[in-house]
Amino acid sequence: MDTTGWRPALQATLHCLTGCAIGEVLGMVIGTSLGWHNAATVVLSIALAFVFGYALTMRGVLAAGVTFRQALSVALAADTVSIAVMEVVDNGVVLAVPGAMDAGLGSVLFWGSLAVSLLIAFVVTTPVNRWMIGRGRGHAVVHQYHH
Repeated sequence: MDTTGWRPALQATLHCLTGCAIGEVLGMVIGTSLGWHNAATVVLSIALAFVFGYALTMRGVLAAGVTFRQALSVALAADTVSIAVMEVVDNGVVLAVPGAMDAGLGSVLFWGSLAVSLLIAFVVTTPVNRWMIGRGRGHAVVHQYHH
């Protein structure tokens, strides 16, 4: 089984993307629908991305029978760098698209920029995850809990 190549990096990044996308979209929808300032919306989106990203990892690790504290420790070690990179990239892209944050929930610009930002974040984060997994870090720490 390839534990340091592109396949595990792609899987780890897809896992990260899932949690980040849930939190990111939810945060953007909440902040935008409430008319919050861009900064508050981005902060909420980032916080929710971390919450959902860690929660997805912890769900699998807890299923392996470890304590909540151990699962949290594994999630922090496995996902922090990946989520951070993904959030910097995807929020940076959305903020760089003129008018995207102010476009509103019914706008193609809003949803299109969000989708493109997550795609770009996936592409940028995958080599980071490969590098970390190759050094026994990042999502490599979760592998011992997979059945």
